[in-house]
Amino acid sequence: MNDLVRQHTALSDSDLEWLHLLVSEWQLLSDLSFADLVLWVPTLDGTRYVSVAQMRPNTGPTSYQDDMVGHLVPRGRRPLLDAALDEGRIVREGDPEWREEVPVRVESIPVRREGRVLGVIARNTNLLTVRTPSRLELTYLQSASDLAQMIAAGSFPFPGEQVDMDSSPRAGDGLVRLDAEGIVQYASPNALSAYHRLGLAADLVGQHLGQITAELAPSRGPVDEALVTLASGYAPREFEVEGNGGVIQLRAIPLKPKGTRIGSLVLLRDVTELRRRERELITKDATIREIHHRVKNNLQTVAALLRLQSRRMDSESGREALNEAVRRVGSIAIVHETLSQNLDERVEFDEIADRVIAMVAEISPGKVTCRRTGRFGILDAEVATPLSMVLTEILQNALEHAFSQGEQGTVEVAAVRGEPRADARLLITVQDDGCGLPEGFDPQRAGNLGLQIVRTLVEGELGGSFDMLPGAGRGTKVVLDIPVQPQK
Repeated sequence: MNDLVRQHTALSDSDLEWLHLLVSEWQLLSDLSFADLVLWVPTLDGTRYVSVAQMRPNTGPTSYQDDMVGHLVPRGRRPLLDAALDEGRIVREGDPEWREEVPVRVESIPVRREGRVLGVIARNTNLLTVRTPSRLELTYLQSASDLAQMIAAGSFPFPGEQVDMDSSPRAGDGLVRLDAEGIVQYASPNALSAYHRLGLAADLVGQHLGQITAELAPSRGPVDEALVTLASGYAPREFEVEGNGGVIQLRAIPLKPKGTRIGSLVLLRDVTELRRRERELITKDATIREIHHRVKNNLQTVAALLRLQSRRMDSESGREALNEAVRRVGSIAIVHETLSQNLDERVEFDEIADRVIAMVAEISPGKVTCRRTGRFGILDAEVATPLSMVLTEILQNALEHAFSQGEQGTVEVAAVRGEPRADARLLITVQDDGCGLPEGFDPQRAGNLGLQIVRTLVEGELGGSFDMLPGAGRGTKVVLDIPVQPQK
């Protein structure tokens, strides 16, 4: 819609925002009308109309088999559009149109904002299945008529009340029509079933919806008064009511077709099972985070015990081996600590990489600077854990073997994340400017424990490749190529 409006019309950004607000709401008008809606906006030169949005009803057959968005129609071809735009009123005159042997009643509703008509909604009703309407259908049609008049007057949609149509109740979920005093004039079967779930034993018709809702809710005190006002539909609000083990989501829409509130439309949906599942997921997420937290604590305890043991050892090689084990355990603990703070099993690995670099840099025998460039991005836990160990081993190996005591140098960790697609890859380069590789050194056959761990994790768990090469000038370059899932 943005592209069409900016390409063909003279509407401002604020006008476009109003159309977006309208389109976020008009599924309700389509369902209540049992009709297709097409939004037509006059072009910049005023000689044509361009259709910028379309909506089909969930409650009846469509009148358009094809997508109408982007179609251009010259003025004069559809007189109802011209009349609604020029006169600023809802136009219903004319005989039904025949489209592919289907009779269609066409109406035009001007879309008004701050006294100006921005465009016209064409409401197209398929008459092929017309029959004597039920009380539900009559209530739907009357409510649709009131909303159409509010759109023509510029009082609907409500400014600042952006609605999420994926989660908000719809007409088919349950509908209650109230008069100006908040008394129920009509309640659909789904709406009545939802209130029965709250514990209502009687019918809703004739009841004051706000008062009966407050009686069914378990709260007491000032909240009751607010709930009475909300459920009475005096203001456009969306809220939830819980009672008797059930949860109902309600949305109140004041109806002011002629500027004065004549009543309200209340859409509602039974969300009891949805909320129960959400609570289960929250509990499960909290449990998983607690597990990660405890694993991190246990790993830190293991690291502390290993550190304590190393201090009591007389053998320098044994002490160094335990210190390496401490750093390996520490790298895994960092991942679990990060996971304990997240809502899912994915982590921002840049923070983990920085902490691993800082942890390993403490063993530097000289004045060696470690830094990171590029971004690792978000990684799954099953990738982050082995990758943190791999990074620890590579950095530890570089700091121990590339530089002598007191020597200055640099170790750079560079990460390049591939395009976000199914076969995305993460390329990691660890480059130092130290003494370089020994003559005849083969990283694929070296018996060093750290390099064995790197090979096993990279090729076995991560499904990637690992190589060590002489640097461009001096030093050593380690290259890791790892497949990763696209970032979400």
